[in-house]
Amino acid sequence: MTTKAAPFDELDRKIVTALMANARTSFAEIGATIGLSATAVKRRVDRLRETDVITGFTATVRPSALGWRTEAYVEVYCEGAAPPRRLAEVVRNHPEITAAMTVTGGADALLHVRATDVEHFEEVLERIRTEPFIRKTISYMVLSHLLPESPEAGASQPAPPSGTASPRLP
Repeated sequence: MTTKAAPFDELDRKIVTALMANARTSFAEIGATIGLSATAVKRRVDRLRETDVITGFTATVRPSALGWRTEAYVEVYCEGAAPPRRLAEVVRNHPEITAAMTVTGGADALLHVRATDVEHFEEVLERIRTEPFIRKTISYMVLSHLLPESPEAGASQPAPPSGTASPRLP
């Protein structure tokens, strides 16, 4: 069964843009900017949430304030053809992996990893490498963020206390 996509017009685009810039902006403020009442903005936001255009609201936090002081991207090379769902199962077992995607090119996947320090990153990398179908990894440590306001520059959860198991990141 196919469902018709909900309309997405220029007012919706302006609402989404305002919320992406600051999710705490009130419906009244958005409405004043785009020429709608706060109630009309709320109805549109509710519809955008119901149709999964808006999937959530988050806070962007400086990772080091939460204990994540080391960050890297890891290329993963697999033996044979590892299906994406198998890779997804593996990365879910590593709470330090904050994003993972299959990619084109030589690597099979790219992982975004946060760790408390270099030693923690090394331990995470060793855990990833124990997966039987992973042939090799290539890591790139992040030195600085050239776009510090980007979502990748923020963190979604505090780092674990030193010497404890890591919590599962969302």
